[in-house]
Amino acid sequence: MRRRAAEPGESPVARQILLLQVAVVVVLVVTAVALAAWDARGDTRESARAQATAVARSVADSPFVRRGVESADPTARLLPFAEEVRRDTGTDFVVIMDTDRTRYTHPDPDQIGKKFVGDLGGAPQGRVFTQEYVGTLGPSVRAVVPVIDGGDVVALVAVGIKVDRLDRQLVGDLPRISLAAGATLLAGLIGAWLISRRLRRQTHGMGEREITRMYEYYRAVLGAVREGLLLVDSQQRVELVNDEARRLLALPDDVEGRSLDELGLPPGLVSAVERRTTVADQTYVLGQQVLVLSTSPAYWDQAEVGAVVTVRDRTELQAVTGELDLVRGLTESLRAQNHEAANRLHTIVSLVEMGRAEQAVEFATSELEVAQGLADEMVSAVEEPVLAALLLGKTAQAAERGIDLEVTGSLPAEVPLDPRDLVTLVGNLVDNAFDAVAGTRATTPQRVRVSLAGDADSLHVEVDDSGTGIAPEDRAHVLERGWSSKAQEGRGIGLAMVSQVVSRHGGTLEVTDSPLGGARFVVGVRTPAGRAVPR
Repeated sequence: MRRRAAEPGESPVARQILLLQVAVVVVLVVTAVALAAWDARGDTRESARAQATAVARSVADSPFVRRGVESADPTARLLPFAEEVRRDTGTDFVVIMDTDRTRYTHPDPDQIGKKFVGDLGGAPQGRVFTQEYVGTLGPSVRAVVPVIDGGDVVALVAVGIKVDRLDRQLVGDLPRISLAAGATLLAGLIGAWLISRRLRRQTHGMGEREITRMYEYYRAVLGAVREGLLLVDSQQRVELVNDEARRLLALPDDVEGRSLDELGLPPGLVSAVERRTTVADQTYVLGQQVLVLSTSPAYWDQAEVGAVVTVRDRTELQAVTGELDLVRGLTESLRAQNHEAANRLHTIVSLVEMGRAEQAVEFATSELEVAQGLADEMVSAVEEPVLAALLLGKTAQAAERGIDLEVTGSLPAEVPLDPRDLVTLVGNLVDNAFDAVAGTRATTPQRVRVSLAGDADSLHVEVDDSGTGIAPEDRAHVLERGWSSKAQEGRGIGLAMVSQVVSRHGGTLEVTDSPLGGARFVVGVRTPAGRAVPR
């Protein structure tokens, strides 16, 4: 299957996802950087506010300051001290003022003696006050602390750090933030590219409209075909299944996504899918249905992506085919009897022509007695006329093929099976036994024995052969599908029909070793009110 490019004007889904992921990553990184910068700005201002408060408290608690504000010339005594504190603490101004806002100290000498600009908050009442305010030196983060002497507020100390200085500090931190953001962005882009690459492989470079249309077409095809279709991925999980496959294989509603091993499908089918081999027209018996299943690996661009399983219902066709095979067998028996009768007639005519009429009559009478005796014996043992006719034909067929066919037991006219199912059951078991002994060596006696028992409520059939038998590991396969020990096309269908008949009537079918040396097939059928026949 060839890869189709996306339609003109339609970008592949993988590329669209890549662009969307890149956009999302960029937006997230930019947003994260902005939030980090905002958080750093808040942290910087909070740190400046704490620093200003600590410096202002230290100055206000100094005994030198309390004595200085009560001296005759506060400015002369306090200005050198305030400037030294400002330089040592890295603040931008340390202003000591009177309670009426008159400045005693200021970095700008021209501002000494003038009124302090800004709010004092609760400082005149003895509380610490902080704010961000635009003063004579520009915007600043400041703290105002009272100078208390003897329980009275005798002065105020204002310490501030300019905002532009804080902003320069924040700008200095931006390279580290940008480096972290760049690393995050790079990791996000690489991750988006890897995801896009994997998605491109998964979607085969198709656009969203093409994927949607393909899915719709697949669903339409799955629903329209008359065969059951099952699409399995490389891990043996069901990806798609149509309604016909659900019906034929009795699949649950939640089959999609489940493994083949969990669905109770024939082991041969599961094994074929696991082996990645092509299997055509394998016959299986599932419940009361005869199904023909085929499986083939699926490829895309020479890479295996799973398997396609097709299922066809062959139940009715197989029933007709089985009946046709039985008719052919009876025809061959009639042909053999006709050939043998012609030989005997020629013998009788020759005896008459030779003048030995008495010997001719004796020969004809003995042949008629043998044929009539065999027919009377079969009819007396098997009152069901259709089955009796079938066994008479099989007796002639066995004689022609050199097989010793023995029929034992008896069967009344009334049995739990109708004549059609009875002929299918016994005829296919006998044919299977003929095929089994046909492959034995000429020195080995070729024997087949049919044992019948039953009444109106139950039926018991045993078919033994002197063939090579069935290995214990193969006996389960006989019951799970139409199976044959001979790897030939079309073999094993008779056993599939037998299994279907037994299953439909709720009977049992067992395979064991036969006293004749080969295999024994034991069938037991009873009506719901009947009792199983003792073995």
